[in-house]
Amino acid sequence: MNDHIEWHFRRHPRSVRRARALLAEQAREWKVPDAVAETAVLLLSELVTNALRHAGCAPGREIRVRFAVRDEVLRIEVSDACVVLPHPRDASPDDETGRGLALVDALAGRWGAAPRECGIGKTVWFEVDAEVNCVEAADDGV
Repeated sequence: MNDHIEWHFRRHPRSVRRARALLAEQAREWKVPDAVAETAVLLLSELVTNALRHAGCAPGREIRVRFAVRDEVLRIEVSDACVVLPHPRDASPDDETGRGLALVDALAGRWGAAPRECGIGKTVWFEVDAEVNCVEAADDGV
């Protein structure tokens, strides 16, 4: 079983939908339980949206998304070219935005952000316990 996969997306609002679809498909292939996959897709959507809205980087820069599963943990990473590390906000009841990282903090087992090793930008990541069933599709009816 391939334990990780990575995609690069243009900085465009449609990239959020595409990233969600790719994670949902990969989670099915890895046999990640539906509830875990749904949570991961929701949180991925928040991180990719943040990268689009707040990265403020030069045109042409891409967003990198990496999915990995290891030791029954699903790890999602979103990298962009902005060096500013995110932090959860205290959104007021009237605010229309500002709850994404609070949602990540509430639903992920762990999450964080760090500068990228290459020196350009940052990576924001989260992990959810996956309890992956690694049985091959051919063995499902046995």
